[in-house]
Order: sequence, then C-alpha cells, then structure tokens
Amino acid sequence: MRSSHEYVETSVSLYFEFLIGNCRYGEVMALVRNYILAKMKIFVILAVLFVASSAKLLIPKDIHPLSQKMIDIVNYMNTTWTAGRNFEGVSMKHIRGLLGVHKDNHKYRLQSIRHAIPGDLPDSFDSRDQWSHCPTINQIRDQGSCGSCWAFGAVEAMSDRHCIHSNGKVNVQISAEDLLSCCDSCGMGCNGGFPGSAWEYWVDKGLVTGGLYNSHVGCQPYVIASCEHHSKGKLPPCGDIVDTPQCVHMCEKGYNKSYSDDKFFGKKSYSIDEQEDQIKTEIYKNGPVEAAFTVYADFVTYKSGVYQHVTGVEMGGHAIRILGWGTEKGTPYWLVANSWNTDWGDKGYFKILRGKDECGIESAVVAGLPKL
Repeated sequence: MRSSHEYVETSVSLYFEFLIGNCRYGEVMALVRNYILAKMKIFVILAVLFVASSAKLLIPKDIHPLSQKMIDIVNYMNTTWTAGRNFEGVSMKHIRGLLGVHKDNHKYRLQSIRHAIPGDLPDSFDSRDQWSHCPTINQIRDQGSCGSCWAFGAVEAMSDRHCIHSNGKVNVQISAEDLLSCCDSCGMGCNGGFPGSAWEYWVDKGLVTGGLYNSHVGCQPYVIASCEHHSKGKLPPCGDIVDTPQCVHMCEKGYNKSYSDDKFFGKKSYSIDEQEDQIKTEIYKNGPVEAAFTVYADFVTYKSGVYQHVTGVEMGGHAIRILGWGTEKGTPYWLVANSWNTDWGDKGYFKILRGKDECGIESAVVAGLPKL
C-alpha cells in the first residue's frame, strides 16, 4: 500500500506529463519555480523548528560570514533586525582581532552594587538627550586595527561621567591611548583585556586626556590610525592587528600640561547586577556604562533594528558602551555605541535585545564614579 507522500509525487509527475504533452512549457517553468521555492521555505522552516530550543538557525559551514548568502539568510528569517554589507575586503582573522575582551573575562568581576529601583524609570531613555550638554556622549570612536574595545568602552563612559557628574564643568576626552598602553594589569593591550581592570586602573592610577587619531586633542591622542574595516569609504584599508603602543609618561608636543598634571581619577569602580532594572537605574542615575558580550558571525552584518543572535559561529568577546534603552516594534532593546567608526552598523550604533541577557550583555556590565 502506497503512502500519501507517494500519491502526491505520482500526481505531480502525471501533471508534468500532461503539461509537456500539450506544449504548455510556460506553466511547466512556473510550476518548477514554485516547487523549488516551496522546498526552500520548507527547508528553512524545518531548520528553525529543529533548533527551536535555542532559537538559532543552523547553516552550512561553507557559507562565509561576510557573504551575501549570510545576509540573505538573516533577512529571510524576518527577525527583529536587518543585515547588510559592512566588512568588505577584510579577513575574518582581522575581525576576530577587533574583539578584544579576554576569554576569561567572566572569571573576573568587580564588586557588584545594587540600587533601590526608582518608581519613575521611563519606558525609554537616551543619555544623548538627557545630558545634551556633554558632547562626548554623542561621539563614536574608532579603535583601528587593534583589539582595544575593552579600553574604548571604558574611556568613553568615563569621559561621559566626568561631564555628567560635574554638571558640564569637566568636559574632557579620557585617553584610550594611555589606558591601552600603560595598564599592565588590564591584559594584553591590542591582544585583549579586561573591562573591569580598566575601571580599577582609572581609580588607582588615573588617566590623562586624549582624543581620536591625529586629532591633537588632549595629552595623549590615539596613535593607531583609523582604517576602512567596513564598507568602501574614504579611509585607507585595514591591515593586520598592530602591536600595542609603548607606554610613555608624557604628553604630545605642544600640549600645555605635564602628564602627571593632566590625570583624571575615578572615585570608585564596580559591577552592575545583571537584572534589567538595575542596569537601567545605573544609566539613569550615573550615565552610560561599559558592557561586554559574545559576538557571533551574524553580528558583523548588522545594519538596523534590534539585534539578536540568529546564526553563525562564536567569534569572540567585545566591549561597548550602553547609552540607554527603548522599544522598537514591540521588541525591547539596549541602545549601544560601538567603536568601529560611523560607517559600521547604524552610523556606529546598534540596538540589542533587552531583558534576556542576549549574548551575555547584561551579565558583564561595569562602571564607576569620577573623583571631582
């Protein structure tokens, strides 16, 4: 006795014979096309159902993370975000090199604090609007060809907090260069580090000022050049991950202060409890925070929407700065500033799913308060 599947296959075969016998080739081609599309949809649906427990799509290993196929797969899933072309002409080795949070970061945690949750926490919050008198909050920096994200996420939030807690009287760019090159306890410089150690160093040793590459802003501007590690643009192409710059206790020529006189210090450093309202309260009261999360291959294609991991292998740990939160089309998100220049993602920013510890982002939040 034949199965229902065999009856369907037989019926389809007879219908093909009828169409071909009557020279109705256009209908044959349309039927073939629809049949193939239906098979593709079934394959994707089955793949999703098969891995429903993890809500991740398994894709063939031969699909390159930077390929158009990867972008098409993410967008076909019709999830909460849109993929597009970011990195072009850049190796996966280079991208992994940018992910500078040490693999053992989860083993090192600053002492955690807990807030009393205020009753007036808003549904959405953006530090750029709340403290519009602090220009560093709007700044997107560029770590260049160096795994210094751990340092950038830290000094960006430190700069913001010096301004916020001084009511705009202290408006400085804390130097990523100084932290990256001189903090031996923070890790391995351009080869990765620990965000928590960066905040401890700010408290214990202090940090001088310093802006972007070639900006001549502050005592120690960043010495690693910006490069076009994303879409084609005006910057030179990126090469290999560079060596960590040498630590020097002096300011660039022409700056009007000595290295020691230019130091800014933190008063305390700490971790934030991973509960969503604890992180919200910290940002609401004290300003942007630094966080680390696991990057998967699909993240590098992010263009817009609320990112959540769909597919792709784990690539490494990355540190960023969280500015606020909100909801987009019913999906809660954290608003995040990256350090891959403004050509990447949504003009240098991205949103990531909030409240689910997506990619571990809510369990690795660190911050501190400035000494004024």
